Amino acid sequence: MINDHISDMITRIRNGQRAGHRSVVVTASKLNKGVLEVLKREGLIEAFEPSKDETGKPAIKVALKYFASGRPVIARAVRVSRPGCRKYFRTEALPRVSSGLGVAIVSTSKGIMTDHEARKSRVGGEVIALIG
Repeated sequence: MINDHISDMITRIRNGQRAGHRSVVVTASKLNKGVLEVLKREGLIEAFEPSKDETGKPAIKVALKYFASGRPVIARAVRVSRPGCRKYFRTEALPRVSSGLGVAIVSTSKGIMTDHEARKSRVGGEVIALIG
């Protein structure tokens, strides 16, 4: 049983890219779907679609993205806020990833968005992950 679906998803994406896989299958949840929408919008993954895992449970198939040289687009993916230790930040304190080149995924009262969008909307929230 998985207690932290976001950590599991980030790990599967990171491991899949290191192994050179075209796609990975992650657990289906509203939060995972929201994070994947942000990653797609930012151009860090190709696409995602609803699927089923080998046991028949709902899942999401994520198409990974690579540069022309074969290097993965996502160089670094780190989970920040965990179920046992939540990390909340005000708008001014939101972290900048790779001097603004990466994204921090933030869960706010207005939905899941990047740190850039959260600053623009002037909202803070729980920093879920840093992707660079």
